[in-house]
Amino acid sequence: MNDLSAALATLSAMITPAVLILACGSLIMTTSQRLTRVIDRVRELSGEIEMLAADTRGEEFVQDKRRMLFDLLERAISRARLLQRAITRLYLALSSFVATSVAIGVISLTRINFGAVALVLGFIGLGLTLTASFLLIAESRIGLASTFTEMDFLWKRGQHHAPPQIDHVQAGRWRFFGRSGNW
Repeated sequence: MNDLSAALATLSAMITPAVLILACGSLIMTTSQRLTRVIDRVRELSGEIEMLAADTRGEEFVQDKRRMLFDLLERAISRARLLQRAITRLYLALSSFVATSVAIGVISLTRINFGAVALVLGFIGLGLTLTASFLLIAESRIGLASTFTEMDFLWKRGQHHAPPQIDHVQAGRWRFFGRSGNW
């Protein structure tokens, strides 16, 4: 019965890293999808910039749009870099959690008193996941700022073509939701 208890305790100890492995895998999937969307957006912006480069009219709209597109491109590049750093940390965290689970099994089988190894590996994984989360927060804020930049541009350009019955008080209504620049 004592061997069964020890086996169950080892199995229970190995399940905790498995849950962290699952969580890390989920974060890797969503971060990969975000990175793919950013790459697609860079390609889209590149095409728009090329189209505008051919337009030599120099009117205010074209100049404003160029500025906005280059601003969005710069932000997309920053986002891609943050996502790449985050996904690297997540893969390292995943490796650390797998190593933690293996270490728990090896320590249990060999009955060597190196429990601190598993603990250190687990903390390394948690630290990497935490820093990746901070990078993902920063990236999402840049993405939101990009959306606000586009909305501001469209609103400004739309004012010239809006029918007179549109209430101009609605201008910047998204500011109520945190756009006011107070990040």
